[in-house]
Amino acid sequence: MYQSHYSRFLCAAPNRLHFAAHSHHLWLDVTREAHLQYWDDSAKYADKKWAYIFSTVIAEAQRHISAILDLSHPEQIVFAPNTHEFVARLFSSLDWSKPVKILTTDSEFYSFSRQAMRLQEAMPTYFSVHRVPAEPFESFEARFREAIVRERYDMIFFSHVFFNSGFVISDLDSLVASVPSPETLVVIDGYHGFCAIPTSLRRIESRVFYLSGGYKYAQSGEGVCFLVVPQSCALRPIFTGWFAELATLAESPSHEVTYQHDGLRFAGATFDPSGLYRFNAAMRWFAAQRLSVERIHSYVVRLQEYFLQRLEQEPIRALPLSALRPPRHLTLRGHFLTFELDNAIELEKQLLERDVYIDRRANRLRFGFGLYHTEAEVDALIERLLTL
Repeated sequence: MYQSHYSRFLCAAPNRLHFAAHSHHLWLDVTREAHLQYWDDSAKYADKKWAYIFSTVIAEAQRHISAILDLSHPEQIVFAPNTHEFVARLFSSLDWSKPVKILTTDSEFYSFSRQAMRLQEAMPTYFSVHRVPAEPFESFEARFREAIVRERYDMIFFSHVFFNSGFVISDLDSLVASVPSPETLVVIDGYHGFCAIPTSLRRIESRVFYLSGGYKYAQSGEGVCFLVVPQSCALRPIFTGWFAELATLAESPSHEVTYQHDGLRFAGATFDPSGLYRFNAAMRWFAAQRLSVERIHSYVVRLQEYFLQRLEQEPIRALPLSALRPPRHLTLRGHFLTFELDNAIELEKQLLERDVYIDRRANRLRFGFGLYHTEAEVDALIERLLTL
């Protein structure tokens, strides 16, 4: 149905079955033209390029994100090459004159979990992290809410969709509302939710930081990540770049470090903006196809269910339904299916030998579904799985 719009990636490897849409989503054909447009604009505007990018390209990207997440202040969205920049900047915004306490889960992506672990190693008596286990999934939200109200934290960080299972937090609003202290930074990692799970941040946009990017379901490739910053935020990140005072750079030097009064206070420095061009092109394509996040999600859910039905009809010993995480009765999940298997490393290798692209996180295999799949691709996947 939509495969013709991914022709360059699909034709580059016709025998490849790419079921890693959750990891490295194939790019739309329109993003190639957008990438070239960035080169042409660089030639056209030369030294005036950044003025054009901020006034036109970034402004358009902010509008797209605001519409998808139901935000009312597009100017509170700031961009960076990766989410780790934002994680580091958020950490640097905390009050380090006293011990720092973090609440999170045991299922956060490496951008956050690695950095938090390293800080814990470096300052074990000064930097503490309480990690709430994601499993059992059925009780996670209740257990996390209990942890939130039990004591005061400097930062609460959690994912909308867990990267190592696809488990979805069903009620972001009530979870955020349960945070007792207004001084606590609340950060939502939305990377596996953005452009995949229908999401409205309208009720909590004044309270949370939300980070995500274009590499996965926004189908824009690397280098285009963003952070939504609460409008009233007055934090002064220690880890800061010159874009964070862009509006006043031409003025006389100040005796103190100043910041923008919008999302740019969390900006870094010079970056490659080609990802923004690809992102805008992808969003325009969605609009032209009348593809809302709701429609995309419904399309993917139907494919996931078809795959699971095929596994029921033709059980595959190497991929039992009993290994599905979260269990099948929890129907709300991200755009990938996760199977926990003792021999996950070997199975991933065997699938790659069959030109099936999935990915693995520890002992879990992830199968990601997207718009460039149809039931025919799912049938082909089953056929190759049957040869294991």
